[in-house]
Amino acid sequence: MRKKRVGKGNNLHSQHDILDGLAQIFRVKQSGDVYQFRMYVKDEQKHYRKSLKTSDLDTALIRGRELGMELSTNVKQGKRVFGQSIEEAVELYLDDRKKDVDSGLIVKGRLSAIATQLKHFVEIVGRTTKVSELDRGSLFEYSRQRKAIANKKTGKTVTDATVQNEQSTINHMMKFLNRKGISHFDLFDFKKIKIRQDDIGKRDTFELEEYEKLVRFMRSYIADKNCKDENETLERMIIRDYVLISSNSCMRVGELRQLTWGDVTRIETIFDDKEKEHYLAHINVRAETSKVKTKRKIICRGGEYFERLKKRQRFTSSEHLVFTSVNGTSGLSSQKWAKHWRALMTGIGISLKEWKDDRNLTWYSLRHFGITMRVMSNVNILDIAKLAGTSVNHIENTYLKYKEESMRTQAMKSFSINKDGTVEEKESS
Repeated sequence: MRKKRVGKGNNLHSQHDILDGLAQIFRVKQSGDVYQFRMYVKDEQKHYRKSLKTSDLDTALIRGRELGMELSTNVKQGKRVFGQSIEEAVELYLDDRKKDVDSGLIVKGRLSAIATQLKHFVEIVGRTTKVSELDRGSLFEYSRQRKAIANKKTGKTVTDATVQNEQSTINHMMKFLNRKGISHFDLFDFKKIKIRQDDIGKRDTFELEEYEKLVRFMRSYIADKNCKDENETLERMIIRDYVLISSNSCMRVGELRQLTWGDVTRIETIFDDKEKEHYLAHINVRAETSKVKTKRKIICRGGEYFERLKKRQRFTSSEHLVFTSVNGTSGLSSQKWAKHWRALMTGIGISLKEWKDDRNLTWYSLRHFGITMRVMSNVNILDIAKLAGTSVNHIENTYLKYKEESMRTQAMKSFSINKDGTVEEKESS
C-alpha cells in the first residue's frame, strides 16, 4: 500500500526581521542550515521567497538586506516582482495584433513578419526572463548580438535595415506592455544605427538580362514537351501570367494573391502613336489587402494576361480569386509558390545560394523590377508612387539611387521596354 504523505509544516526557526520588519530571513527544517529570504509584496499580494545559499548568519543578513532593498526599489519604480516571462508577454502582444488582423488594421502577412521578428528578440533576451528584470538599457547592443547569433547559426549577414525594423517592432510591443502595466518602461534604448543613404531601401531585384531570360524561359516552362501533365501545364501558365502581371502592375504580393475577378473592373484597348494595340487593366486594390491599408485604383499594361488567364480558369465570378489552384477557388499553396519559384530561378541559371542567400530574390522582386523600369524610363515619380501604393519619398530613397539616364540607355541595349517603363511578353521569332 502507498504510504500516506505527512506534511512537514513550515518548521520555521532562526527567524530574524530585517529592514524594519519589511522582510525576514529564516531557516526551515527541510532546507537544513541554509537561510531563506521572505518579503511580502503588497501591490501584488504575494510573498517573495528565495534561498540565500548560505548557513552563516552574518552573510545571510547582508544578502537579505541587499535583496530586500533591491525589491523595494523595483516596486517603487513600478516593476512587477512576479511579472510575466518574455515568452508570455510576446504571446499576449501577438494575440492583441491578431485582433488587428480581424478588424482589418493589418494583414496576415504583417502579423507573420512581426512574429518572426519577435522570435529573434526572445532568443536574445531569453524566454523565461521576466519582463520586470529588463530596463531601458537591456538591449543597447541588440544589433551586435543579433548579427553575431545569425552569423553563428546560418553564416548569413543581417542588414542594418533588418535590425532597425526589428527594433521598431520590439519597441511597439514594449509600449503595449507598458500600457498593460506589465512593463515599467515603454521603450528600449537601442544603440544608434547609421545607414548610408545609398543603402536606404535597397532592394533585391532582377538585372534586365535576367528578366529577359525569365520571359523566354517561361515559354519553354509551359510547353507540352516539358510538362506531360495537363494540370501541371495549366498551373505553370498561371505562374507565367502572375510574373507578367506582377512586373507590369507593381502590386505587392499580398495584393495580387488576394485579387479577385471583381477587382479587375475592365480591360481597355488603346493605340499608341505608332498605332500599336495595347490592353490596359483597370484594377481596384482593396484596403484590406494592402500593406498600407489604403485603397487605390490603378491602370496598368498587361490586360491581355488577365484575359487569357480568365479563359482558362473555371471559377471567374467576381468573388473568385484571380490566381487560384487549377480546379478550385482557393489560392495556390505556399509550397507550390516555392516550387515554381525554385524552378524559374534554376531555369534562368541563378543558383539556390545566389537567389536565396546572396541576393534574396523573391516574388516581391518582380514588383521592384517593375518600379525600377518606370524610374529608368523617367516616368513621373508621383505617378509611380500612386501606381505602387507607396510614398514619393519611398520611391526617391529606394529607387532614385540608380543613374536613370545611363541605366535607361543600358536597358535599351539589352532589353526592350516601353516609354512608360512597362514590359511586354515578346513573341518568339
